[in-house]
Amino acid sequence: MKIRATWQPANRLADFFRDREYFSRLFSLAFPIALQNFVMSSLNMVGIMLIGQLGETPVAAVGLANQLFFLLTLSLFGISSGAAMFTAQLWGKGDIPNIRRVLGFCLLFSLGVALIFMGVALLAPGAALRLYSQDPLVIVTGSGYLRIFGWSYLFMAITFSYAAVLRSIGDVKRPLFVSTGALVLNTLLSYGLILGKLGFPALGVQGAALAALIARILECLVLLLLTYWHRSPVAAGLGELLRIDKSFVWRVIKPVLPVWLNELLWSLGVTTYYAIYAHIGTDSVAAMNIAASIDSLALVVFVGIGNACAILVGNRIGAGEEDLAYRYAARSLVLGIAAAILIGGLVLLASQPILSFYKVAPGVIEYSRRILLVIALFLWVRVSNMILIIGIFRSGGDTRFSLTVDGGLIWLVGVPAAYLGAFVLHLPIYWVYLLVMSDELTKFVIGLFRFASRKWIHNLAAAV
Repeated sequence: MKIRATWQPANRLADFFRDREYFSRLFSLAFPIALQNFVMSSLNMVGIMLIGQLGETPVAAVGLANQLFFLLTLSLFGISSGAAMFTAQLWGKGDIPNIRRVLGFCLLFSLGVALIFMGVALLAPGAALRLYSQDPLVIVTGSGYLRIFGWSYLFMAITFSYAAVLRSIGDVKRPLFVSTGALVLNTLLSYGLILGKLGFPALGVQGAALAALIARILECLVLLLLTYWHRSPVAAGLGELLRIDKSFVWRVIKPVLPVWLNELLWSLGVTTYYAIYAHIGTDSVAAMNIAASIDSLALVVFVGIGNACAILVGNRIGAGEEDLAYRYAARSLVLGIAAAILIGGLVLLASQPILSFYKVAPGVIEYSRRILLVIALFLWVRVSNMILIIGIFRSGGDTRFSLTVDGGLIWLVGVPAAYLGAFVLHLPIYWVYLLVMSDELTKFVIGLFRFASRKWIHNLAAAV
């Protein structure tokens, strides 16, 4: 009896993960998304390396200029992922007409936000950059970058909307192929236009902006062409996209608006971190940009798991299988934590060889190495929060709670901790970044209690 009792927890754990259908669907969804993010993060790191050949000031300038891009990206992600939580459940229900109506709402909302950001990038780039740095050379260099790259924002709004809805119905390969091709083109053009290779003129930072603009335009056009050429369920006509009335907008915007506000508040918090890092010094913000490019590479697997979890859980809730949705969510969370511990160790092992490629001051390299140590130690906490908020709570329609925890705690815990470390205690950049992790730890503890309560499960498909 004692032996049987000893083996019971192990048997329960084995039963918990003994589900071929779950793993088959998780892999088929997560792998293309993770591969797309791997390509994107790898090529982004290569881009930073290319700009790094020009010195730490261009690295800092592009990094700060991309804070506006980061704010836009997170805003678009908030809108599109909010729409995708609807379309994932609607796909589980087989309701294509309403999927197209939600896509139309997503496009209009995204284009409106993109127009605002484009206006700032083209008309007032210097004013935006002065929020982060007072270094005149950084502001001038970054402004030149924004005046070129800002034209791409409208195309990005369209790409985000279609890609998110395509993924929510299980079509993950089409966005993968299109984005991968665009990113490869971006890298080749960056190599030529930044350094004057492949017969192109050496344009430096402006060459990086031009390469990114061309790639984003082509990415949007090719994704639309393939979507409509193959008559995807998402290939809606203009009349179908605009067939939205006030009552429909209200039913959709109630859960979507908190997602957008969540991403907006969170991204503003992150850019506030960068403003604090920049006030510590140009070397500090350059180190953060280098470490962030490696960090994004470490997160690619978990972007795949989180998005796949959102699709699987949303589909099951839409089909009325709430117990199975909870089981899928729990499996994804445990898998994410185990994988994050492993990849955190790999980050520690690979950090020094990767940093050797950057031609920046030794102090910047040392700062980057210590920041990467913090990243490796806390990766499992950040991954847990990513899966909980993006993969589980949002797919269950629990967007108000996500807004409170994710969008609120960064301002109540993270930003004050960063300010305390930088301006009161005058700590170096890596200690300030360690203090920022207090936000992630707090979020993790609160999120686990919410997950166990099952209060995050809401059937949005029924509301539409």
